[in-house]
Amino acid sequence: MDYYVDQPHKSIYDRTLKACGRRAGVAIEHESVPNASLIPKTLQQAASRTLPDLLMIDNPDVQQIAATGALHPIADQGLSARGYARSVVDAARHRGKVYALQPVANTIGLFYDKDALAEAGVKPPTTWDELKAAAKKLTSGDRYGMAFSAAATYEGTWQFLPFMWSNGGDERKLASPRNADALRLWADLVRDGSASRSVVNWGQTDVSDQFAAGKAAMMVNGPWQLPVLDEKKDLDYGVAGIPVPKAGDTSVVPLGGEAWALPRTGNAEREAKAAKVLRCLTSDANQLALAAKRQTVPTKTALMDPFAGKHPEMREFTELVRGSRARTGELGEDWPAAATKIYTALQTALAQGVDPRQALREAEND
Repeated sequence: MDYYVDQPHKSIYDRTLKACGRRAGVAIEHESVPNASLIPKTLQQAASRTLPDLLMIDNPDVQQIAATGALHPIADQGLSARGYARSVVDAARHRGKVYALQPVANTIGLFYDKDALAEAGVKPPTTWDELKAAAKKLTSGDRYGMAFSAAATYEGTWQFLPFMWSNGGDERKLASPRNADALRLWADLVRDGSASRSVVNWGQTDVSDQFAAGKAAMMVNGPWQLPVLDEKKDLDYGVAGIPVPKAGDTSVVPLGGEAWALPRTGNAEREAKAAKVLRCLTSDANQLALAAKRQTVPTKTALMDPFAGKHPEMREFTELVRGSRARTGELGEDWPAAATKIYTALQTALAQGVDPRQALREAEND
């Protein structure tokens, strides 16, 4: 079971899973449910012991499901996470054991309109000061200099994390000065008109639509937007890392993508077969194939350079994934509650104009 209800991802995984099933000597029954339904359905099935043999989970949700006792540690079935990027292992680890494997990953970067930047005489910004200056200079007519998602969803939190983490912020102490400085950056962009006030309502697809339509010169987004942007033949764009507070700082981005876990079904024979399918799904060949087809990055570090060499459009994202951080690395199964507090603070500061430090305090104490 997974949440790949949209094409081409549903068909890509359907073919890959069925091919792995044939190698394991089983027929695959592939069920896809809407994203919002996956965790509630998984928790319900965990309680009734009716989980599927192989389960896909968004990586920040792995620890929550592992905490229920519904999953096997992968080592129980002879699988290992050796050779995977550290963030991938961190996301799947609960109480010292790894509970899932992730074949591919993604993250977010800064997209920029090359023609707009050239016309304005600015370079892709690398620091916060450069970002503010570039965004202001690029704002003209109905075009904003910068676009991002500050929606009251996990997408808003996800897009804010690189700014918070790269400034040394921490989700364990939400109302810290470093977190407030990051939120103040976003508030300043909105306040001076360099970013639309509508960012509080935009999801990542909305942000991409603004960028593709020429209504934003720069945006925060992920590689899943590449096929959509490439359809715009008059759009010449580039991708860079998220700007950092000051020169020399390291950009810290969140790990994205889904992991596959082995539920405890009580049928040892089926559990062993499911492990064979998972081994196949995360093989080197399938990691490279899935990454190429889905604009994602292989999660085994040894595959990253060869992949980027063959797919130069993914080079920047490959480097970003290599240094990414697991969202559950600090708080584990308590991460969803923190994510909700973060996007609540974004809304309070950007939509209501509350001082960023105060917005974070209110969210922390809520």
